[in-house]
Amino acid sequence: MTAVEAAPALWYFDIVSPFAHLALARMGPIAERRPVIFRPVVFGAMLKAWGQLGPAEIAPKRVHSYRLATHLAASQGVPFRFPPAHPFNPLAMLRLLTALDGDAAAVRAAFDLVWGQGRDANDADVLAQVALAAGRPGAVSTVDDQTVKDRLRRATEEAVARGVFGVPSLVIDAEIFWGVDAMAMAQSWLDDPDYFRRDEMARVSRLPVGTQRDRAR
Repeated sequence: MTAVEAAPALWYFDIVSPFAHLALARMGPIAERRPVIFRPVVFGAMLKAWGQLGPAEIAPKRVHSYRLATHLAASQGVPFRFPPAHPFNPLAMLRLLTALDGDAAAVRAAFDLVWGQGRDANDADVLAQVALAAGRPGAVSTVDDQTVKDRLRRATEEAVARGVFGVPSLVIDAEIFWGVDAMAMAQSWLDDPDYFRRDEMARVSRLPVGTQRDRAR
């Protein structure tokens, strides 16, 4: 089955994630196999839905995550620079990318500006450049439209309903590949759709829970 005939993959992302920037840099081999639909979602709302904290909400994990992202970028040869502050409010950019229907050129421009160059995602010039990349400069004026806000909310709810628990997540035929680390696993699965149904992969997919932490303590 060719990439044109195959069902599209869905890539759920939030511009706030440095790991989404790194995963996007690895998207080429996936996109050669499947069409990819870029779908912005609100990571904070997703965390709330699953009862989780984000990496930046745990002080030592925040520093570790920033160092790890910087190290991975250097090892991959990906241009990378943290924006002026992090975490930042991503809503304006996410709404813009939603208004732009997840346009691939706009998504790539957004990540290049915010994570490749370290620009402020809420800077008016940055938003304007992203809209221009899609050939729709007027889209910036729609970021406060209720219809756009509702579309972003529904996309986030849809992701959670599919079982997506973090960003970036690539969903291919109902299989979820979370994070930059899982891009290679996605390629292995595309090479062999029975990959998860054999040997140790099959066993861990059905592994019983041995004990559960008492969250009340």
